[in-house]
Amino acid sequence: MNPTTLQIIATTLFGIAVLHTFSSSFFEHLAHKQPNHSGLWHLLGEVEAVFGFWAMILIVFMAFAAGGYQPSVEYLESRNYTEPLFVFAIMVVAASRPVLHFASELVRLVSGLLSQLFRINNVTTSYFVTLAMVPLLGSFITEPAAMTLAALLLKKKVFSQTSNAKLMYLTIGVLFVNISIGGALTSFAAPPILMVASAWGWDTAYVFQTFGVKAALAVIVNATLVTLLVRKDLPKANANHQNDVMPLFVVAVHLLFLAGIVVFAHHPVVFMGLLLFFMGYTHAYAKFQSPLLLKEALMVAFFLAGLVVLGGMQQWWLQPILENMSSTLVYYGATALTAITDNAALTYLGSLVEGTSEEFKYALVAGAITGGGLTVIANAPNPAGMSILREHFPDGSVSALWLFLAALPPTIVAIIAFQFI
Repeated sequence: MNPTTLQIIATTLFGIAVLHTFSSSFFEHLAHKQPNHSGLWHLLGEVEAVFGFWAMILIVFMAFAAGGYQPSVEYLESRNYTEPLFVFAIMVVAASRPVLHFASELVRLVSGLLSQLFRINNVTTSYFVTLAMVPLLGSFITEPAAMTLAALLLKKKVFSQTSNAKLMYLTIGVLFVNISIGGALTSFAAPPILMVASAWGWDTAYVFQTFGVKAALAVIVNATLVTLLVRKDLPKANANHQNDVMPLFVVAVHLLFLAGIVVFAHHPVVFMGLLLFFMGYTHAYAKFQSPLLLKEALMVAFFLAGLVVLGGMQQWWLQPILENMSSTLVYYGATALTAITDNAALTYLGSLVEGTSEEFKYALVAGAITGGGLTVIANAPNPAGMSILREHFPDGSVSALWLFLAALPPTIVAIIAFQFI
């Protein structure tokens, strides 16, 4: 099928947007070099704004090409924005002070036990647990929630305490990869699995048996290797740190809101209603709250919504590529394609291919979650982690090249786990 002019324009804009995400550090550098126009350069350097910006260009072009706004509006309304809305809601709740307190206490408890068991200092075990246990927890509280919690814990204990760029890149590389594969223990937590679970009849038992054990093994190996590599560079524990006092009922109510949003993840009317109720509750109990993560969550939702709009016109070239690949080629092809397009969109397009074998299905999904850490656009939760941690990197920007290189070794570990075990 030959593409339409509109599809070619959409794919061109999609390609420009991908290149733009890789160039964000260049614009941030310009903002420092040319202060007179720093506002414009900062805007163009905001990774979370990139896809929304180019999606807007596409919609404006559609309106001009059609001689009216109606086709643009109809196309926008034909897209499904459940995932951007869900990521917004889950980020706000997961990043709240009581939930972060609960996660910190859980990490502290487990890291303390590991410290006693292996006679290793608590700073090292806490770093390991944050990169191993929290991503696996994402299989139950969803990947965006796990990313938000892990990023905030790392921000507090590592990123805000160091200026070591090597440590930060190695950490964020493993974090992104582990979050992407760590949600593969259930059928509802990882976006690329969620997209195909219903169509292919995959339940949690099947997903755990097929992907879960391998994913858990890769997560633990990645966390272990990076901990061994950077343990001497980790910031020392803050001796003046005092434990946050948080009433149990406040923590329990926040966890109930979090659970409700996860349970109704496919029903935006319900989970957005819960979010509004949650915001009212936090206002009523402001004493136990910190400012909600609204700006960062909105920017991430804007990024993902832009990806939905631009990605909706990429089926014409993605699907034929997938249809003509062997299962082994599908795995490596999906791993590579995930780096330049959202992995959930990739598996969704693959689910539209008729008459596929079980080997094809496994290869497509395994490849999609394997490559989910290579770039900021590869996996839906990545922009959430980026928005929380980015300010601590040099020039307040994460280099796409250094992120890719940092994520490559843990990605190779994932390849070994999914292809050779």
